[in-house]
Amino acid sequence: MEQDKTLNNEVDNEILNGAEIEANQEEKSTKEENADAELTSQNVEEIQNKLKEKEKECDELKDRLQRTMAEFDNFRKRTTKEKAVLYEDGIRNTIEQILPVIDNFERALGTAQKDEQSNSFLQGMEMIYRQFKDILNSMGVEEIKAVGETFDPNLHNAVTHVEDEAFGENEIVEEFQKGYIFKDKVIRYSMVKVAN
Repeated sequence: MEQDKTLNNEVDNEILNGAEIEANQEEKSTKEENADAELTSQNVEEIQNKLKEKEKECDELKDRLQRTMAEFDNFRKRTTKEKAVLYEDGIRNTIEQILPVIDNFERALGTAQKDEQSNSFLQGMEMIYRQFKDILNSMGVEEIKAVGETFDPNLHNAVTHVEDEAFGENEIVEEFQKGYIFKDKVIRYSMVKVAN
């Protein structure tokens, strides 16, 4: 019996030891879970803070990108306008340089037509003159109408004045030099004689 008692005592001790070990393991597990829970809540807070920082950084970058895109769009529009203005100024300056040549053609043709009508040289000059006029028309350059029109200081330059009852009030009776207009801007004003 004693042996049974000893055996029972040993079994009881082992059970107690096992229970203690289990209790220790549960306590340890609970502590670890609590520590993990604390670490997890700290980690969650850190992650949330980092996430907020990254969102703020992302918003700042997005704002800078939008501003840069708007600045580039404005630059592109401004450059396009400047190119158009420079192109028109270049055309206008070129036309201003060509106009004296056209004037000389007109004078030469005016005097030559009085002399001979069948001259082949004269015909060649007329063809070149027409070609000049066609090129100007294709570029959008138009002659300013003068003779018979009412004087307009925005288009005409009155160099002389004549009193004549045969003409109306401020009527242009003679054109000394043709005027030209390009895209609603006067390149050269018509030099005219105005009646009354």
